[in-house]
Amino acid sequence: VARGYLNRPELTEERFLDDPFYRGERMYQTGDLARWLPDGTVEWLGRTDGQVKIRGYRIEPGEVEAALRQIGGVREAAVIARTEGEETELYAYIEGQDQQTVRAELAKRLPAYMMPSAFIEMKKWPVTPSGKLDRKAMPAPGGAAEHRAYTAPRTITEMKLAELWEEVLKNGPAGIDDHFFEQGGHSLKATALVSRIAKAFGVQVPLKEIFAKPTLEELAAVIQELDESPYAAIEPADKQDTYPVSSAQKRMYVLQQLEDGGVGYNMPAVLKLTGPLDRARLDEVFRQLIRRHESLRTSFETGADGEPVQRIHDDVPFTLTELASAEDFVRPFQLQEAPLFRAALVKEAEESHLLLVDMHHIISDGVSVGTLIREFSELYANRTLDPLRIQYKDYAVWQKAFKQGE
Repeated sequence: VARGYLNRPELTEERFLDDPFYRGERMYQTGDLARWLPDGTVEWLGRTDGQVKIRGYRIEPGEVEAALRQIGGVREAAVIARTEGEETELYAYIEGQDQQTVRAELAKRLPAYMMPSAFIEMKKWPVTPSGKLDRKAMPAPGGAAEHRAYTAPRTITEMKLAELWEEVLKNGPAGIDDHFFEQGGHSLKATALVSRIAKAFGVQVPLKEIFAKPTLEELAAVIQELDESPYAAIEPADKQDTYPVSSAQKRMYVLQQLEDGGVGYNMPAVLKLTGPLDRARLDEVFRQLIRRHESLRTSFETGADGEPVQRIHDDVPFTLTELASAEDFVRPFQLQEAPLFRAALVKEAEESHLLLVDMHHIISDGVSVGTLIREFSELYANRTLDPLRIQYKDYAVWQKAFKQGE
């Protein structure tokens, strides 16, 4: 974390040799800002740049700003990352050119994952007393600075599609001229829209059609032209000794073998707990989560045909350990040993604790971590969760059958 920030004149040559940084070795400027604490540990403080992570990609908003300023007619531009709920999005603020032109030109210069979710045309920019741009005072997307013409849906198909559109984008009433990606859509939300269309209309819209026909009017026309293909929900798989893995799990299984037991695919998270802690309740919550989610009781092995398979265990050994510090909590998982999940508790003060959770990427992703934290909070508060109709292994079985079909 702290490589590139070694600037410690108090180090003698002898002390330097005991340091984790050695003379003559290459050092890297990572962009991370850290400080050395008196006990010798390194505390991460944040970034020296504005780099953000959006849907798995590390993006420097300044690069997007530079690309915007190269577009003809753009007099000023700013790009800001905003986090709403569990999602972080980029928003572009521009002056001197209309947002449709800017979006089209920027798409020629940047990859799709770097495109802002919305473009807001500015006439007056907020500034600090010293005359610098006040980024914290920039208007929120959807505010007074952003206007668009609204034409209501006219047909039954457009009306039904508008409802689905609004559910996915959560960006107010949808008109027929609205552009899916200009209103905050991206590939993940497009996938969610395809799924909802399949349920509501009984047709299978290829994902590429949303990119090719991104307005509500155009997409409604695509839906009307498609042959009906009844929506079929994924069903629970029959009981088996082992189950196939999904394509994503197979890739992760191979990558983990190549890494030879490293922690590159661990997914740790920390939850700060304040107030009186009910230790017995905490243990019970984790037992409930493990019973609820088969992924927390899954191990992986190579089958007789040489292909990886997953095994769901009825019970797995799990102990919520108590640690003096978070040091060394993250360590390698053995994929053939369930659970591929661990948790620990660090007591900071009488009513202040850190709950450490770590899962292997083969059973989880960023959404999984958010789900786990949300359900943990619900169960700890003695709330009841709705039962799960299917588990991830049911999806893996369905995917295998789907790939073998026509």
